[in-house]
Amino acid sequence: MKQTITIGKFTFRIDVGLIVMLIVMGLTSFFALYNAFNLISDGSGYGYMMRQIMWYIIGFVAMFFLCSFQNQAIFRIMNKAYRFLMGCLIYLLISRILISISGGSFHLPFATSINGAVSWFSLPFASFQPSEFIKIVLIVLISKIISSHQEQHPDPTWKDDWTLLIKIAKILIPPLVLIFLQPDTGVVIIILVNTLILLMCSGIRKQYLYILGGAIVFVVFLFIYLYFFQRDFLEIFISNYRLSRIDAWLDPESNIQGSSNQLYTALLSLGSAGLTGYGLQADIIAIPEAHTDFIFAAIGQCFGLLGTTFVLVICLLFDFVLFKIAYNTTNRTDRFIVIGVIAMMVYQQIQNLGMIVGLVPITGITLPMISYGGSSILSYFISFAIIMNLSPVSKKVIVLKKGGPKKIKKRSQRISKRV
Repeated sequence: MKQTITIGKFTFRIDVGLIVMLIVMGLTSFFALYNAFNLISDGSGYGYMMRQIMWYIIGFVAMFFLCSFQNQAIFRIMNKAYRFLMGCLIYLLISRILISISGGSFHLPFATSINGAVSWFSLPFASFQPSEFIKIVLIVLISKIISSHQEQHPDPTWKDDWTLLIKIAKILIPPLVLIFLQPDTGVVIIILVNTLILLMCSGIRKQYLYILGGAIVFVVFLFIYLYFFQRDFLEIFISNYRLSRIDAWLDPESNIQGSSNQLYTALLSLGSAGLTGYGLQADIIAIPEAHTDFIFAAIGQCFGLLGTTFVLVICLLFDFVLFKIAYNTTNRTDRFIVIGVIAMMVYQQIQNLGMIVGLVPITGITLPMISYGGSSILSYFISFAIIMNLSPVSKKVIVLKKGGPKKIKKRSQRISKRV
């Protein structure tokens, strides 16, 4: 249900269903972090939970602030945001090169190596991860490119479709290369999946999709062959760290104290917890990264099948709310944006839950809106602000002024009269 609230000169478009689900996701995240206190090795669980609460508050404030603007005003700054974030990614890459050359003794200010990757700006008050924000910017820019292409070419030729692919590649490939070199394979995969879903919905010729699909299948089979029969050659292009994650996925018991530790402990936690788990803040089995990548395993250890089922249900309900908004959206660009955000969120959910139960390799992708992470939370709230604005128009407008709120006649009637 959508409501439009006017306070003075500002108008806020509020989707009640989306707000409710965001509050539920936030409360679940806070409780999950509180539950993981004993599993966080450095004993800073309370600090993580308070910072998560702070990021949710900042996210809600940012979302309501952006909801006071029309989306066109937000879209106009996306090109500038793209250039700014590209500058940040280049800065991080330079810092990574300096770290490699100096053996870790020198880096650019605020750009240090964390867990072997240079992906964050470590600021005095918080950490900032540019790749999390550029995901949203790319969804908007690619959606606008596809929408404009469809308007200009209602009956596109092969050449027109090829032109569309080139336009998308020009803005897509540079950030992908920079993010891959950090290295952050998880974000690269998320962006590629988002782009593929948008292309599938763009009306581009199926032959292009067949060619792309064939290329993906070829690369997968080539990787499988090199992995099993030409591993030394494969290590020239892919680091041993990434390949060790494949090893751990195929054989979780191969190196329990090393590369297989995260997957092994996650499977052990879920498999031994039973229906109701070990109880609040249980630490029967140590789980690395229990507040980020493996927060679902921490929930499963403490609350068993019932706890994990609850998380799955609220994730599905949240996705349903977004699907409903996409279905009811008539504007072409707006619909592509919602589809892109849905693709991003659903893929992250599938990847995170899948890697914890051993269905897919571990890639360091968090569970959206539940795992700890300021940049991820804030970037999603920005996308939700855009979705809030494009959610179908409200039936009533509430004007807040002296004398209390006042409901005026249906907006649909006022729009029809103007038309």
